[in-house]
Amino acid sequence: MKKAEASMGLIALLIVTSLALSGCESQRQLPAPAAEATLSAPAAVLPNGFTVRLELATNDELRAQGLMYRESLPPGEGMLFLFPRPGEYPFWMKNTLIPLDMIWLETSGRVVAIRPDIQPCRADPCPTYAPEAISSYVLELAAGEAKAHNLSVGDTIQLRNLGDVRPE
Repeated sequence: MKKAEASMGLIALLIVTSLALSGCESQRQLPAPAAEATLSAPAAVLPNGFTVRLELATNDELRAQGLMYRESLPPGEGMLFLFPRPGEYPFWMKNTLIPLDMIWLETSGRVVAIRPDIQPCRADPCPTYAPEAISSYVLELAAGEAKAHNLSVGDTIQLRNLGDVRPE
């Protein structure tokens, strides 16, 4: 009889522990406040659904600085250069330490040009990379990201959470 009571007590303890742990698990699945904040951060959603968190370059000073002096750019992060009006916007790699993919976009997010795997500038003057197309934005990603996500001219990238950002 004592063995049966002990077994029943052990089973009850296991059930209570299991329920308590499953309650903790459901709490872990709730988004943390920091995660909620990133939902409203500027982002680019690539045609395959991959989301890139964006830094924005909205004025001459920020566009001139760009990704200079950065030692890395993780996958899933990039910089979006916004211009006050559509035009042909050449870029260069002066003081840029990491290779990049450059993607020129129309206002609608349609890709009009891609220059993959542009290497850092090693000599002065640095070459410029022009799109030979009218664009409103340039998206810079780590080299290889455009290929990894099968980006092509004509694809549309959804730009999200840009808010009321007005380029200068």
